[in-house]
Amino acid sequence: MIDFETARVFCDPDGRYGNVLGFVRDGAAVPTRSERLAFARGLGLSETVFVDDAARGIIDIYTPTARLPFAGHPCVGAAWLLGVSQLVTPAGVVRVRRAGEFTWIEAQAAWSSGRTLRQYDSAAEVEGLAVPPPGEWIYAWAWQDEAAGRVRARGFPGRGDGIDEDEATGAAALLLTARLGRDLTLTQGRGSQIVTSVGRAGVIGIGGRVRKGAEGL
Repeated sequence: MIDFETARVFCDPDGRYGNVLGFVRDGAAVPTRSERLAFARGLGLSETVFVDDAARGIIDIYTPTARLPFAGHPCVGAAWLLGVSQLVTPAGVVRVRRAGEFTWIEAQAAWSSGRTLRQYDSAAEVEGLAVPPPGEWIYAWAWQDEAAGRVRARGFPGRGDGIDEDEATGAAALLLTARLGRDLTLTQGRGSQIVTSVGRAGVIGIGGRVRKGAEGL
């Protein structure tokens, strides 16, 4: 048996919703990439994190079908669970900060490639979308309040791995923030909340609330 935990990342102000993260503190218990991929597939969550060095914040991220060099909700969740000041991912070093109930990470916009940003005319249109067929990672979004930087979004990974819709997607929010060049507050999925900030030299901050466990979904 392999011990694992779960956490919900990007909860709303009442601690509801959020994207469930699988988290294996003892990465050595699942040493190879093939074993990690099989374990992540068995959990069936959008992402699972394996910790290779807790003190240094070295992590390894998997979907049910692939290893990821970087992903937003796993990094925010891992930062909260480990209590570290930085994470080390295959994409690079992710800086961590905390502000009240929010855990923030800072990452390069270039790490979030491979997603199509698709703008719609209204939040209602985004909410009414059917899940598109597999083949393309689509981040559907519309302004709720453009002056205030409030966005309604939904994420469709399109991998054909059972995750038809991602409840909250930090990397896609990062990409949208870089594209628009402004701080955002995003409501994604059923009600998850992501906040972002624009930094220097292509660095984007991604913040959210994290709650332990998967209950209350």
